[in-house]
Amino acid sequence: MPETYDAILIVSFGGPEGPDDVMPFLENVVRGRNVPRQRLLEVAEHYQHFGGVSPLNQQTRDLIAALQSELDEHGPNLPIYWGNRNWKPMLDDTVRQMKADGIKRAIAFVVSAYSSYSSCRQYRENIADAQQAVGDGAPQIDKIRVFYNHPLFIQAMADRVQNALNQLTAEQRRDVRLVFTAHSLPASMAVTCDYEKQLKEASRLVSDTVRVHDWLLVYQSRSGPPSQPWLEPDVCDYLEKVAKERGEQGSPSAVVIAPVGFLSDHIEVLFDLDEEAKETCDEQGIPMVRAATVGTHPQFIRMVRDLISERVEEQADRPAVGQYPANHDECPLDCCPKPQRPASAGQGSHADRPGTADQPATTRP
Repeated sequence: MPETYDAILIVSFGGPEGPDDVMPFLENVVRGRNVPRQRLLEVAEHYQHFGGVSPLNQQTRDLIAALQSELDEHGPNLPIYWGNRNWKPMLDDTVRQMKADGIKRAIAFVVSAYSSYSSCRQYRENIADAQQAVGDGAPQIDKIRVFYNHPLFIQAMADRVQNALNQLTAEQRRDVRLVFTAHSLPASMAVTCDYEKQLKEASRLVSDTVRVHDWLLVYQSRSGPPSQPWLEPDVCDYLEKVAKERGEQGSPSAVVIAPVGFLSDHIEVLFDLDEEAKETCDEQGIPMVRAATVGTHPQFIRMVRDLISERVEEQADRPAVGQYPANHDECPLDCCPKPQRPASAGQGSHADRPGTADQPATTRP
């Protein structure tokens, strides 16, 4: 095995781990932006609803533990480091520790499967900023490709969806609709990347695997003023539409909501789907089951190891399923550009909205 890498770096969004962490965390999320204090207090309520604790950091620890076991058994034998964009352990501190430990070149796994500015390029910028902050001797860090169409990711997500389908009655399964969800993006950001295309392809591949062909991709967690176009339809708006169609030919008797755009059951999944979407379904009388995210599914953990191995071992074969090839290893300079903030944008601009939660995609109300 060529000795090209000497460490693995897990890069995540980060989240508060107690009530006292919530406001400092949100201030980190919106650093450099002119966000009113009242707006932060409103967003903080989403975290306080869960005791001020985001599940994301613990879920990242669980992923690292599962990956460590996989590496111990199958290799490569590399140490794992962990750094976050917005909360402890901060990426700057982690890269500084890597330098102190003598790490020269690391491979980074970012907890996002898709291409967009916020879910891919911004993480590369975060890594570069951390390297600059550490200065001379900071390790080289190469990001792993996005993996929306990796066969093991599709298998893991399909298994989660199948488990959800199994919770329905036989009659409900005969007339079920799969509703795939992902974090919405401003339309101006979506047109400069492959985010929407990749999500639709992943959804199609999962639906084909579970043999349920009545499906739709919808979005959640949008922000910004109503005048600013974002990817639609919104999940709750769509569920209300489904309810109005009930009784008509082709309308579903039940829905399975599958958060294909998320890797773990963090606050946006728990709040937007398990509470808001579930409440909408209950009000409309629609039976609903929410599929789990891939989390630490064995096939997903195996995929992470395989993605590491294909770079460490310089493998030419890059597994991918569906109609698109595996994504590039190195992003072009013009890949997923940062969205330009309109000159007239004020506090309603998405650039000024705090992300509430644990999703490396953008912001939410």
